[in-house]
Amino acid sequence: MNVYLDHAATTPLSDSMKAYLSSVLDQWGNPSSLHAQGTKPRQIIAKARQSVAGFLHAAAGDITFVPSGSAGNTLAVKGTASENPRKNRYAVFYSPTSHKSMQKACASCICSRKLRVNSAGETDLTYLSQILQTCKKKKPLVCVEAGNSEIGSINDIIGIGSIVHKHDGILVADATGYIPSRRVDMRLWKDYVDILTFSGHKLHALKGIGVLWKKSSIKLNPLIYGSQENNLVGGTENVLGIASLGKAVTDYRYAHVSPAGRDYLYHAILRLIPDSYLVGPPVESGNRLPHNLYMCFKGIDGESLLFLLDMHGIRVSTGSACTGTDLAASPALSAIGMPKEDLHSCIRMTLSGQESREELDYVSETLKQCVEDLRRMKGA
Repeated sequence: MNVYLDHAATTPLSDSMKAYLSSVLDQWGNPSSLHAQGTKPRQIIAKARQSVAGFLHAAAGDITFVPSGSAGNTLAVKGTASENPRKNRYAVFYSPTSHKSMQKACASCICSRKLRVNSAGETDLTYLSQILQTCKKKKPLVCVEAGNSEIGSINDIIGIGSIVHKHDGILVADATGYIPSRRVDMRLWKDYVDILTFSGHKLHALKGIGVLWKKSSIKLNPLIYGSQENNLVGGTENVLGIASLGKAVTDYRYAHVSPAGRDYLYHAILRLIPDSYLVGPPVESGNRLPHNLYMCFKGIDGESLLFLLDMHGIRVSTGSACTGTDLAASPALSAIGMPKEDLHSCIRMTLSGQESREELDYVSETLKQCVEDLRRMKGA
């Protein structure tokens, strides 16, 4: 049996998506061309922009297509905070559990500082309020993730935004991990979020396409110069990727979003496997991404467990895909104060919400056997 439990890393293409993309392949013209061959690609991009705007309940003019979620994060941070020390007027604050692209972009800025999170991975609002009070001469640029796809925590974006704006700051929210399971309604968030990013391939679009939404009042400097995408992302547009995203958000349904399968698997694991525990917010709290299950199995190596499960047709990860080939401890796990001896004993399972009980039973029973085998080998 094959069971894919790594949907936070990427998602499959539907048959209808494949059929749609096949039709788009014939539209090979440059969207910037004024002749007839460029008209259809230009229309495809315009339609996709309207679809994304509708998906977010936002204005189409505020949508910029970027090459990826990472590109959006980098543009949001580096396009705001100037590289010139004399011109830079921002103090950058960022979550230590955010995506690597966000952390590295923020850390590279002239004046940057990590925020604090609690043991569940949620941004510490008290600390945020205190630290922003120290910004006397610089404007705060605060960068956080709406939801953490590694350990499943959900941030209080409205609470964070209220504090940031109280100190005349700018809030950047990375919604890549959040948006597959929680709706983003910019009618509710626009008073709290100034820039929002997300990646398309977590929503069943192609890889290599993402979105940056920003308020019209926010001015960004481009990282790639050119005339495309509101003069923010130079280069001929990725028509196929943009088309796939427009199709993906049009077809996306939140009806399958439920923690039921996740909770069933979680309780089965606790029943079958001793010395195992959940990392991140409790499943009962309602403040955890509904398809996220990040488990620690004491005394085993997470990488070894991943490969054993893979041999049995079960696809999981040891954390965020951006750190999947890095043997260093996950920054998110370190930030929440996880015991050092457990840092490399975890796997992440992210469900689609459509797994059968038979599949989930197969996963829990196979997981039990694999953990027992690894513990036995270690004790031998």
